[in-house]
Amino acid sequence: MPKYQLIIMRHAKSDWSEAGRSDFDRPLTNRGKKAAKQMGKWLKQEQFRIDRILCSPALRAKQTCHRVVNELSLPETEVHWEPTIYDASCNDLTTLVKQYSKGIYTLLIIGHNPGLDQLLCHLSQDPPPVDNSGKLLTTAALAVLNYGSRAIAVNAHEAQLRYLIRPKKL
Repeated sequence: MPKYQLIIMRHAKSDWSEAGRSDFDRPLTNRGKKAAKQMGKWLKQEQFRIDRILCSPALRAKQTCHRVVNELSLPETEVHWEPTIYDASCNDLTTLVKQYSKGIYTLLIIGHNPGLDQLLCHLSQDPPPVDNSGKLLTTAALAVLNYGSRAIAVNAHEAQLRYLIRPKKL
């Protein structure tokens, strides 16, 4: 029987060089493009079967998602572009997880901080480890929360953090 899992991924490194560009329309840097592809390859290597993808429609999140989906050979029709993810609070994200996880085993959500950090801390049984600079979900990092044979839920501290992968560690 497949396990129930929630995968939380922060968008890859975005480009701040263009002064007049809105936050929503910031693209990925070359480093970000490489990291997003690398994380997609890791998901494929670990043989994650993703049933549904929720992604922010902000350009940097979309570009991250396109690279991950391409590496996993998934059709883009699997992606739900969810405007609420952009600038989402932890409560917004738990509402989305509850709504979109019904009837599936593995949900991938791609979005932004600080909401994703807060969601990960809320759901994980144990405090997730930060990196050397004190950050949790660095750009392009992903966390895999395992629910075992229980359906994905949003109750506090109910999931086991199986992986917290940062691109610099691959």
